Amino acid sequence: MLATIPRLVLAAALAAAGWACAAQAAGERAAPGRPNIVLILADNLGYGDLGCYGCPDIRTPAIDRLASEGVRLKSYYAGGPECTPSRTALMTGRYPQRVGGLECAIGSGHVGRYDDAIRLRAKNELGLPPRENTLVLGLKQAGYTAVGLGKWHLGYDKKFLPPAHGFDYFLGTLGGTVDYFYHTEPNGDPALFENDRLVRRDGYLTDMVTEGAVKFLQGRDKRKPFFLYLPYTAPSAPHQHPDHKPPAPKVVKAWDSNEWQQGTREVYGVMVERLDQSVGKVLAALDEAGLRANTLVIFASDNGGYALARNDPFRGRASELLEGGIRVPCIVRWPGVLPHGMVTDRPAMTFDLTASILRAARARVPDGRRLDGIDIFREIRESRPLSGRALFWRARRADRTWRAVRRGTLKYVSRQEGKEVEEHLYDLAADPGEKKDLLAARPEDARRLKKLLSHWETEVRPGR
Repeated sequence: MLATIPRLVLAAALAAAGWACAAQAAGERAAPGRPNIVLILADNLGYGDLGCYGCPDIRTPAIDRLASEGVRLKSYYAGGPECTPSRTALMTGRYPQRVGGLECAIGSGHVGRYDDAIRLRAKNELGLPPRENTLVLGLKQAGYTAVGLGKWHLGYDKKFLPPAHGFDYFLGTLGGTVDYFYHTEPNGDPALFENDRLVRRDGYLTDMVTEGAVKFLQGRDKRKPFFLYLPYTAPSAPHQHPDHKPPAPKVVKAWDSNEWQQGTREVYGVMVERLDQSVGKVLAALDEAGLRANTLVIFASDNGGYALARNDPFRGRASELLEGGIRVPCIVRWPGVLPHGMVTDRPAMTFDLTASILRAARARVPDGRRLDGIDIFREIRESRPLSGRALFWRARRADRTWRAVRRGTLKYVSRQEGKEVEEHLYDLAADPGEKKDLLAARPEDARRLKKLLSHWETEVRPGR
């Protein structure tokens, strides 16, 4: 690992020098008060896997401290129950359904997993088009340096990679599931990229992301604000203890064999604790650089966890639209702007982070582009009344389709597989675990929510 760090440092230093020269040539300067932004994304972390969210068996002091210094959201939702749709919502500030082909995780090896994704894959169009990336391009136009370290999962083709989306530097993996030590996909193919080039590095992937982040903070161009995007692969499968390197990479014939999902809660917990230590190192680097006061820090999970995760007190898991698949941890610290040590039950969704970040950075939304998200930071800061807006989801894989809508405390959810359809209605205020189905008792409420859902599906129909 140590032998590879100088290359990363050199790349960051060269990039910083290039950005500095470009900024000097263009006379660019950040507007006073424009915050730096650090966005940390966990992968398949359960709602109840952190101490500040009630976890009894995993120690997460750094993330817990971050929560005590900022705002902890209790009703924050992922834009989808899987990695790709949630990341699409983050980058676009919109429902992932508006893009097309991205409401299911892109399969390892660049595989489409439902009809629309398969169609786009056949045309080499399976990925997030850069023109849809409102977040990074908006920040770049506002004068930000953009660095990404970790997991992309928004396309394998060169035209969909982070540099095409405006990132000044990227080091990480393209797909959803990668060996932590050997950086290979389930079939054994190498999967670590620096910008748009396949590279090899030594080290545990969580530690590599962290060390890269710290080096960037130490060597950044101090005249420009930055967006540091840290989408960790932890604690997603394969479940590999950070201190126990296997003699050879883990290889399976097919991702859906479930072999890569195997493991123990104990090892999963160690992976979460290493992630927490990484968060602590990034926060310490911010403090050492004197950046705490002017840095917005966000920690969230991309979606709920799988079998080894603790999604309590909710039912369901990743890939499902029960609460356990989409309600996830989210913590925001913005000194002097957001309250200190606040806990809120105000509903929010992934694309609200996008809208909030852009407003914080005073970045312009492209003409003709309407965000689906709202500035949730302002809503919290000003204690605004709840808007009563509805939140929608649809998740597809093969011939299975989940649909859900929440408005107020009521949630309608359906699961269709082939011609079989299950429908449920829950009151999340009285029944957060979704154990008491109200469909028969409150048919008018169900019809009202289904009508909203039908209208939404028509409105978000993609154009490609």
